[in-house]
Amino acid sequence: MHQLFLLSSLWLLVVPPALSIFQSPTGTPAPPQLQYLLEPLHSAVHTRRGATATLPCVLRALPRNYRVKWSKVEPANYGESIIIITNGLYHKNYGPLSPRVRLRHSHRYDASLTISHVALEDEGRYRCQLVNGLEDESVSLTLHLEGVVFPYQPSSGRYKLNYQDAKRACEQQDSRLATYQQLYKAWTEGLDWCNAGWVLDGTVHYPIINSREPCGGRLLLPGVRTYGARDKQKDRFDAFCFTSALQGHVYFIRGHLNFKEAAQACRNHGGAMAKVGQLYSAWKFSQLDRCDGGWLEDGSVRFPITTPRQHCGGLPHPGVHSFGFPSKDRRIYGTYCFEKE
Repeated sequence: MHQLFLLSSLWLLVVPPALSIFQSPTGTPAPPQLQYLLEPLHSAVHTRRGATATLPCVLRALPRNYRVKWSKVEPANYGESIIIITNGLYHKNYGPLSPRVRLRHSHRYDASLTISHVALEDEGRYRCQLVNGLEDESVSLTLHLEGVVFPYQPSSGRYKLNYQDAKRACEQQDSRLATYQQLYKAWTEGLDWCNAGWVLDGTVHYPIINSREPCGGRLLLPGVRTYGARDKQKDRFDAFCFTSALQGHVYFIRGHLNFKEAAQACRNHGGAMAKVGQLYSAWKFSQLDRCDGGWLEDGSVRFPITTPRQHCGGLPHPGVHSFGFPSKDRRIYGTYCFEKE
């Protein structure tokens, strides 16, 4: 009898596929009363890149022949990617998160999910589902990364990126395409940008604080203005990227360096030229503040300001300011370097 139970338990863990499709509800029915799962005190967990985060899921009782399934909701394809399934005795991990997740198991009712070395792509909505025959129930939690959104365009100029180009450009700058929610939050915190850019779900937007003629006109109210969903292959815009805390530090080397000399200077100090996302992260989380323009890995020249002042360009707002993409032969600027921890 014990062997039969063991075999059935293992079968329960092997059967599910790696991706399941769910149908969004058309109405707004009242959520069912939870019988076995405790409602979490907070529906959102806040963390930073590189940290360890735990999404709580606790049972009030252990039903017979149950399973707990953790999945990540994937809005882009209306699906859920399964992460881990357990029956209390055994568990099986699935998908790309597999090496970095485990069940907390602080007691026998605890099915909380712990994610180590949190990455940018881990942000999103997660679901803890109790599978118990006809009495299935679930709780949803959102993992939020603290970070910063920044607009990005390549050296080739404005509106040169289709969706895949934009996705790749952000990843090359130690970031990822921002979600609409991240862009909206950045707008509430002061992001004002006239160029439209891709976000993660394939829609295109631009955030405006100060209405003005070149940006849709003075009569339109401030807000995140949208072009909606666009053709991911044919349409070209800029990108809105998102990055979080660094696993390392950014520093400045003073000098009159061309691009090649700047790269060598960083190597001589044990680092590499900083990426745009790394400079934004150092500005956001380490309050990096310098008036000096410096080369970055993508060939742009930028400088981070946390305290605006007259002799730093006279710019009225904090931010990472840009001199664009000057000739790589010019010997005017220093360089910003990045060194891993």
